[in-house]
Amino acid sequence: MQSTAVTSQEKSKLWFVITASSLGTLIEWYDFYIFGSLAVILSEQFFPQTHPTAAFLSTLATFAAGFIVRPFGALVFGRLGDLVGRKYTFLVTLVLMGGSTFAIGLIPGYQTIGLAAPALVLILRLLQGLALGGEYGGAATYVAEHSPAAKRGFYTSFIQTTASLGLFVSIGVILAVRQSVGVEKFADWGWRIPFLLSSLLVAVSVFIRMRMQESPLFTKLKSEGKVSKNPLKESFLHKENLTLVLIALFGATAGQGVVWYTGQFYAMTFIEKTCGVEFVQTRNIIAIALVIGTPLFIYFGWLSDRVGRKMIMMAGLLMAVILYRPVYMQMYALADITHQKEATAEKRIEKTHTINANGDSVVTMQTIRTFEAGNQQKETSTHLIPKAGSEKKEKLDTKKEIVLGDYAFWSMVVLVLVQVVLVTMVYGPIAAFLVELFPTRIRYTSMSLPYHIGNGVFGGLTPFIATALYESSKTEATPAGDPFAGLWYPIIVAAVCFIIGMIFLKNRKVADVID
Repeated sequence: MQSTAVTSQEKSKLWFVITASSLGTLIEWYDFYIFGSLAVILSEQFFPQTHPTAAFLSTLATFAAGFIVRPFGALVFGRLGDLVGRKYTFLVTLVLMGGSTFAIGLIPGYQTIGLAAPALVLILRLLQGLALGGEYGGAATYVAEHSPAAKRGFYTSFIQTTASLGLFVSIGVILAVRQSVGVEKFADWGWRIPFLLSSLLVAVSVFIRMRMQESPLFTKLKSEGKVSKNPLKESFLHKENLTLVLIALFGATAGQGVVWYTGQFYAMTFIEKTCGVEFVQTRNIIAIALVIGTPLFIYFGWLSDRVGRKMIMMAGLLMAVILYRPVYMQMYALADITHQKEATAEKRIEKTHTINANGDSVVTMQTIRTFEAGNQQKETSTHLIPKAGSEKKEKLDTKKEIVLGDYAFWSMVVLVLVQVVLVTMVYGPIAAFLVELFPTRIRYTSMSLPYHIGNGVFGGLTPFIATALYESSKTEATPAGDPFAGLWYPIIVAAVCFIIGMIFLKNRKVADVID
């Protein structure tokens, strides 16, 4: 067991390790999540619009593809990390992620190159998934192997904040760019800027990471000639270690994955697509909840050093099973204007007229209706009138969206925050939990695979599966469908994980690592 005494010099070095590792991981999450944050716009850019719902589901499927290949990245880069070292492995993953993200920002749209557009996006999305599959395990292992054992939950929790902060930064950059260039230009070409900015962020992170030293535990292992010759074989063909991998997956990471993606990504999809809330408000709701809730990652990491990892994670899973349906029912009710009284005297119609590059007239009609509690519905229809003087109008687009009043907006923030708290409970302690489960010689490989299957497959598929379940609930008899049908997926996965975790997981308070 490591000593808990840390000199000021060692503490300074530790904080540099945490900062450098966290910054790089945050940038990788930023790169990875821009795609999800812009799913609606990307569905219009890279897929045919003959069936908008199919285009949106295709975008979510492409988003999910990056998650599905994460376990393969964990195998490739995990093996490399256990053979060569932690530092150089996640330098490679950082460059691969940044390059793929930058390239997505350069791909022409479907209208320009047809099916080649979604094909190229899919390839780059797969490369992003491979890179992230190698990044997290390396960063978490690297920080953990620099940390005193009795405070490992606290120090590794800073790595745990990076996923939510990466999502927050992606939302912030998107909103800032959209505000700067305007809504129409953002939908046309401005969405590319957040992808292109990745190159600058990655360059800064690479410069910082080049100054890092190899993990002391790995260095000691290498000097003693104890580095694993075949980490994949030791991790997955030895019965004892394979059992630990399966327990980690089905007793913790799969449930943690669905809770993370439900509480942040599916919540955003649900608010925007199912509730119909306006683009900027949706992202403001998620961003505010993330800012308030993110410090709890560190709190629950710190608490896990004292009361144990298991009980905090299991409590988060159980609360998710119990709370998801009532929370989402209340979210839906806040934006549902069908049962709200309209203030008819405040109804107004706004009409704008512009001339496009071909000399045709573009007429936009916006009808704004106000309801109790300050909610508004904006219905926008756009018509094209050819310049030749024909009276025949061509309807270009009709869009309805809800703008929440103050009460509904802040109530929605609180409901998303409840979900973020559950995310911090299951995610805050999990890096320390996984690190302590496996020996140093095969730790990078062993912990990366269950983490990325749990998060990449079970968690990453959450927005797609939940949205698909909702769409499939629509019938001729019930055209609106069941808005909460998608919740069955995260509820069932979290419940199964809770049962398995309660039976098989040990409640570690202080590290008990086999090195």
